[in-house]
Amino acid sequence: MRLRHIRGAEETIAESPYVIQEPELHKGSWNQVFGNDNPIQIEVGMGKGRFIMELAQQNPDINYIGIERYSSVLLRGLQKRAQLELNNIYFMCIDAKNMADYFAPGEVDKIYLNFSDPWPKDRHLTSPDFMAVYDKILAADGMVEFKTDNKGLFDYSLEAIPEAGWTITAHTFDLHHDPVMCAGNVMTEYEEKFSSMGNPICKLIAMREPKENEEN
Repeated sequence: MRLRHIRGAEETIAESPYVIQEPELHKGSWNQVFGNDNPIQIEVGMGKGRFIMELAQQNPDINYIGIERYSSVLLRGLQKRAQLELNNIYFMCIDAKNMADYFAPGEVDKIYLNFSDPWPKDRHLTSPDFMAVYDKILAADGMVEFKTDNKGLFDYSLEAIPEAGWTITAHTFDLHHDPVMCAGNVMTEYEEKFSSMGNPICKLIAMREPKENEEN
């Protein structure tokens, strides 16, 4: 999908108080950015930000960071953010593959992957390469939550994630008809669109397999 570039998007993002500039300077000290020691949760590929901003409104005791690499998309999120009274959410315009440069080991509590583009396999956000990045920054009991309407991508993820050394603790091929996994579900823009078309939504939750020294 080719995105239409919006003139001035980069300049607006660079000047926004809601976007973290030079995030590498905050590695290991995100508690100072937020002014508290609350857990940090990240959405990779936040799009226009509906999902993560709704979570931030519902959970004031959790800090949220939305990552979006495309400036024209992030700009839409900033426009919505400006209308909200929140102090527990920031954005970054970065490539997710570099997240370990911006977060220290164990600094992140949870990572959300919602309706990721179905790239070639080595670029999937659930590929072993990306799971290795998440492994570097998640807390010992941290988790990854993944939602998609793309059955092929979901099937790939069900195989690739365990091969990367993770355990899939729960999954469903029809989230909106699964009362357990759908409890408290917050929909994204794409989720609402695809489900209204009758597309079933798939979801999985993954955690790392415990290391031998953690089992004792």
